[in-house]
Amino acid sequence: MKLLWTKEALIRLQEIEEFISRDNTSVATEFVDRLISVAETIIHSPEIGRIFPEFSIENIREILHKNYRIVYLVKKNSIDILTAFEGHQFLKKEDIIKNKN
Repeated sequence: MKLLWTKEALIRLQEIEEFISRDNTSVATEFVDRLISVAETIIHSPEIGRIFPEFSIENIREILHKNYRIVYLVKKNSIDILTAFEGHQFLKKEDIIKNKN
């Protein structure tokens, strides 16, 4: 099983790191590294995350780290990380649908 990061997800990781680095650059790097590590755990058990509640689509799931949500799409031979964002933010359905292709 391959783990693939969408362009959207990589952009979000960069934004998260930039935001946190305003206060502390080393903490920002460590936090983003931890988000990536958490996402990599999905490879061994894709069903570990809960179904993304906003959409209730079986193969779109999320895993949590602190107050951040990592949303991913389970495919036959891969897992696509769609996005990562702070839990209080609203994720539009279009953000997921445009990345399903």
